[in-house]
Amino acid sequence: MHYSEVKANDVPIALLLEADPSEHIIRSYLDDSWCFVATLDGQVVGACIAKTIGTGIAEIFNISVYPEFQKRGIGSGLLRFSLQALADKKIKRVELSTGTFGYQLAYYQRAGFRVETVVKDYFLKTYPEPIIENGIQLKDMLRLYISLEPCP
Repeated sequence: MHYSEVKANDVPIALLLEADPSEHIIRSYLDDSWCFVATLDGQVVGACIAKTIGTGIAEIFNISVYPEFQKRGIGSGLLRFSLQALADKKIKRVELSTGTFGYQLAYYQRAGFRVETVVKDYFLKTYPEPIIENGIQLKDMLRLYISLEPCP
């Protein structure tokens, strides 16, 4: 597995749609973003998109791995690579948003992210079609964060 930073147009939209069902929303955060990818035999199989949202603060807007490559540690390796690359860019805090349940929440918490706030009805107000995971409709969004600074 090879991890690297690439230009936005080198990241397949189909891959990003695995994590976010709205191409319009994806395109809104893709410009001026840092794009990190996982490649296997020259094929992009995973991507992480982040951009600055404040001084020393970045947000991860999308992290995805094609389904046929999931459950192999690629996403975890990509997240570790991306967080290190952001730290190298002098980012001190990384934030992201996810649903209030499911494997994504556990994935981020295993990586050290902590819950900061709940945004009520986010998925109901933002997406025209319901997003269903494990038979449950996503309604609220959690904002998570991780500090990249060493703890005192």
